[in-house]
Amino acid sequence: MTKIRITKKFEFEAGHALYGYDGKCKNIHGHSYKLWVTVIGSPIENPEHVKNGMVIDFGDIKDIVNEYIIKESDHTIFFNGNSPHHKLAEELKAEGHRVVLLPYQPTSEMLIIDFAKRLQVHLPNYISLYSLRLQETESSFAEWYASDNP
Repeated sequence: MTKIRITKKFEFEAGHALYGYDGKCKNIHGHSYKLWVTVIGSPIENPEHVKNGMVIDFGDIKDIVNEYIIKESDHTIFFNGNSPHHKLAEELKAEGHRVVLLPYQPTSEMLIIDFAKRLQVHLPNYISLYSLRLQETESSFAEWYASDNP
């Protein structure tokens, strides 16, 4: 069977701070993130199937990514929960702000690893996660490939 890669792009706004970092990113700041999700599979070859000819409906990818990544990430501040930022996080949460304490430093690299793990669990079994690209700024992004992470 022929394998085809399908990619969908998502955008979300989020803030973070890198505890212990020696540059500007130690301060709370935000990004207009762009996330490209690429899956791989074979097109459905069943004329009676409503999605005949598709690897997966783009709408299905959208639903999965929105549910397990965007819904939690959009307009949220990410902090390393293992840092003193957890005190500030609790104060912000008490005032109604969306804050997520992560068990890791909220860099693009670590976020993309987390996103890959979430998506791999929730994708239909007839397709596989091929790659992710998380763009933090116009000129900076992290990429994750399944082939690099057996």
